[in-house]
Amino acid sequence: QVQLVESGGGLVQAGGSLRVACTASRRTYAAMGWFRQAPGKEREFVATINWSGGSTLYADSVKGRFTISRDRTKNTVYLQMNSLKPEDTAVYYCAARRVAVETRDAAGYDYWGQGTQVTVSS
Repeated sequence: QVQLVESGGGLVQAGGSLRVACTASRRTYAAMGWFRQAPGKEREFVATINWSGGSTLYADSVKGRFTISRDRTKNTVYLQMNSLKPEDTAVYYCAARRVAVETRDAAGYDYWGQGTQVTVSS
């Protein structure tokens, strides 16, 4: 079992930046990603990164504003969020999957964190 712990959420004004992080208890996954869920909405894909090669995939809604990266020595994945908009407000979840095949589907992820709140004020 892998435990994922997110950190770094908070309140920021529109146009601002925030970085969230997720640390895994051990390395048994091939890739990690971020999802988010706003009140009354379904959980949606944000970004994913392959742990070995570093290839990335982004949702169209965040492309060019968000950057996913990883620190292999710390088993940590980051999501740098710039030019934040009120519609980015959500609980952000870290996820990890055992297989390397890129997917935007939450069902393809095996481990999940508890989530961290990101609130963007207008």
